[in-house]
Amino acid sequence: MHTLTRSLVLAGVIGLPALAASSAVLADAAAPVSPLTGNMTIASEYVYRGISQTHRQAAIQGGFDYANPNGFYVGTWASNISWISDANPGTSAPIEIDVYGGFKNSFAGGDWNYDVGVLTYNYPTNNLPAAAANPDTTELYGLIGYKWVSLKYSQSTTNLFGWKSPTNQDSKGSGYLDLSANYDLGAGWGLSGHVGHQQVKNFSDASYTDWKLGVTKDVGFGTVGLNYLDTNSKGDCSKAEPYCVGNKDIGSGTLVLSFGKTF
Repeated sequence: MHTLTRSLVLAGVIGLPALAASSAVLADAAAPVSPLTGNMTIASEYVYRGISQTHRQAAIQGGFDYANPNGFYVGTWASNISWISDANPGTSAPIEIDVYGGFKNSFAGGDWNYDVGVLTYNYPTNNLPAAAANPDTTELYGLIGYKWVSLKYSQSTTNLFGWKSPTNQDSKGSGYLDLSANYDLGAGWGLSGHVGHQQVKNFSDASYTDWKLGVTKDVGFGTVGLNYLDTNSKGDCSKAEPYCVGNKDIGSGTLVLSFGKTF
């Protein structure tokens, strides 16, 4: 769940780590740009699609990306989490490991861009209750972007993060629609906004809309981000609603501070 990106890491994010590279000029000739990049982030909380993954606790995250000049890319990213063990006491599941790959390119003079690929979310677990569904998830995604605005749709080809309906129907085929904007204000400042809708198939009470507004500042040796995120998800613990985990509403509004670096 790449949130601080993809938010933050990505996305601030709050979705996948950006594929970044830098170039240097030596003797009036551009040095080759490495196709391999890495990223790391320290954040006050890991929030993905508006939902806390660390029970309002801090997160350490990082990953690597390989981007071929022809547009194909692969990567991996990891973060500490707690939501699985919070929902299933006695279960050990401290980490999320994402693996993804796809193809991206631009057209129409570079103003437009697109990205298609597949993403797997992997959660190594011990002592997961037999009645609990496997949280490992695979999604296919497609994105179309114009300058600093993008629209992305992701659809699960497996159960979505272990969700099953109260009548035990699976959530395969769930979809997430994401409209995001990232605007360069100049002088190292950036402004980002996002609104998304998570549809959980066969479980309408678990479906919700989330939104984000944030600012970033490039401080030379990394980027500082401050984001406010919120949702209309159902997390009233007195009613045992879907997003009440460990006696906390993990979809309520929160402010996330982060520091990230790409190398």
